[in-house]
Amino acid sequence: MKKIKISLESLSPVFEKVEKISKTQRMIIYFGAITILIGVFVYFSFLPKHKTINKLNQDYDKLEQQLASAKINAMQLGKFRNNMKKAEKDYRLVMKALPEKQEIPALLTGISQAGKVVGLEFLLFQPKAEIKKDFYAEIPVSIQVAGSYHNVGLFFDNVATLPRIVNIQEIKMTPLKGSDDLITSCSAVTYKFIDEAPPEKSGEKKK
Repeated sequence: MKKIKISLESLSPVFEKVEKISKTQRMIIYFGAITILIGVFVYFSFLPKHKTINKLNQDYDKLEQQLASAKINAMQLGKFRNNMKKAEKDYRLVMKALPEKQEIPALLTGISQAGKVVGLEFLLFQPKAEIKKDFYAEIPVSIQVAGSYHNVGLFFDNVATLPRIVNIQEIKMTPLKGSDDLITSCSAVTYKFIDEAPPEKSGEKKK
């Protein structure tokens, strides 16, 4: 490549023209040139960096929001865990109060024994058909006993202290002729936990 030589003589006409214009015009030219240079600098150097800074600021704000949300979730996580532990504890207590199928005969015997130990005479003790609910079944028992009001109260108290849930409902008392005792009719409702096995698939049934 050939080197381009620029002599001062070739630029002399330009200098002469500049010297002929007024001082005000020269100032305008100088300020215009400086303004153009600043504009070029801003456009090619400052603006790209300004856009990058704005993007970084937006990313920073977004990360701050995510961090604040994560802190709130972390605080709520402990609360959720405590609630879960409480729910599991309550569930275990409920399951403990609901007898399994094999425990029902012993529970019915316990209800009967709770009346006999206080001197009640059982005239009727008849378990009825189960009434299925969501995860449990109600087992109503028709009961009719003869005895004093005080003994009936003791019987109900003994039933209330049984480890399993037993509700006494539909209580009716009538005087026993020729005696101070009462004939008390009621329904003792106990509950059974239903643990249903998942339905077998058709393929498994064939096997």
